[in-house]
Amino acid sequence: MLNISNERVDVKDLDRYPIKALRTLPNPDTSRRLGRWWLFFLLVGLVVMFLPWRQNIDGTGTLTALTPKDRPQTIQNVIPGRIERWLVKDGDFVRQGDTLLIISDIKDEFFDPAIIQRLNEQLAAKIGSEQAYLAKIKALDGQILALEAGVRVNLDAARNRVKQSQYRLDADEADLRAIRRNYQITLDRIARYEKAYQGGLISLTDLESRRVSVQEDNAKVIAQENKLRITRQELVNARLDLSTIQAQFQEDVAKARSDRSSAVSSRTQTAGEVAKLRNEISNVKVRQGLYVVRAPQNGFIVRPAKTGIGENIAAGESIATLQPDKPQLAVELYVRAMDVPLIQRGRTVRLQFDGWPAIQFSGWPSVAVGTFGGKVEVIDAVSSPDGRYRLLVRPIQQPGDQPWPAQLRVGSGVRGWVMLDDVPIWYELWRLLNGFPPSLKAEPAKATPS
Repeated sequence: MLNISNERVDVKDLDRYPIKALRTLPNPDTSRRLGRWWLFFLLVGLVVMFLPWRQNIDGTGTLTALTPKDRPQTIQNVIPGRIERWLVKDGDFVRQGDTLLIISDIKDEFFDPAIIQRLNEQLAAKIGSEQAYLAKIKALDGQILALEAGVRVNLDAARNRVKQSQYRLDADEADLRAIRRNYQITLDRIARYEKAYQGGLISLTDLESRRVSVQEDNAKVIAQENKLRITRQELVNARLDLSTIQAQFQEDVAKARSDRSSAVSSRTQTAGEVAKLRNEISNVKVRQGLYVVRAPQNGFIVRPAKTGIGENIAAGESIATLQPDKPQLAVELYVRAMDVPLIQRGRTVRLQFDGWPAIQFSGWPSVAVGTFGGKVEVIDAVSSPDGRYRLLVRPIQQPGDQPWPAQLRVGSGVRGWVMLDDVPIWYELWRLLNGFPPSLKAEPAKATPS
């Protein structure tokens, strides 16, 4: 009983002889069993320490759309106006082009219901003015051509007169030379006659008749010189007429061209006014088309900002919110700045949506229940105001996964885990105790534009 002898007490004797003292003694095998259990748990713990653990980076976020066109958008009107009638209400599904509301203009320059007709009348008047200027330009072009043709004739006639005057001048100069030669001969003769008279060879009567001839020849010389001067003056006048014709032509052509330039300028100005009126007519037609606010795409009307009839809306003011139909869902997941360098595009993400119960084993994603798969599609290059970085996660369906629920709505909350590499559990515990970041097997690739 005290392990003094090698003989042990038979348990059956305890039942046969109920001795209370024997039953109060401890069983000598209890400590051995406890030691065996501690050894078993130690071995199991050592084995567990070397099991693989999937490192991850957790984050929270909301559901959104992968492309901007699928995200909630505000419906705005381009022009200011007054609400006349609503044709939809909260929650209505609308298709692209459906009428949402009708407004009226609040600017006084567009109050006239026949404004397009008035503008068309102004346009017709401007077009008529433009055509009149065009006709004037054509008339001035014809006038310039006529002046050019007329001046050619006048110049030819003036050149002919100059040539005629030159010919007469040449003839008069020749005549003058001949008359002067005859006069010189007469002077030589009278000198001989004077000597002959002094010698008594001729009579005084003959000498006086010779003197009369000298006077006549002298008169002829003076007359021819006067004629030559007149001819020279006629030549000068003919040349002056030629220059005058050229100057007059240049003046007339310059005036005609100046009038043409003025007409061209007026026509150009009128053409600009015509273009401006046409632009104004087009703007008015487009503006009248904007009195009907239409849905930009298929979706649901959410929270109209203006609800009353007769309320004024400014240009660019939000009228309502439109949630596009069948958006390509994605998750905006926000992670800490220190974890961003460890994440690359294409990393697998496990997601837990608000409203869908799940049991998540972040280190063993294969045993998680109720989570959904995703893949990192976009990593923002700049941080959000709170210092975290946004990841866009698109849905993927891994083996054994369920597709994302059809009941998901944009804006609902999400919790996610970006899966990294496998490490032993002892390493993960050691990393957490020391506050180290998760480790990677290789250096992350350089960031590329999404």
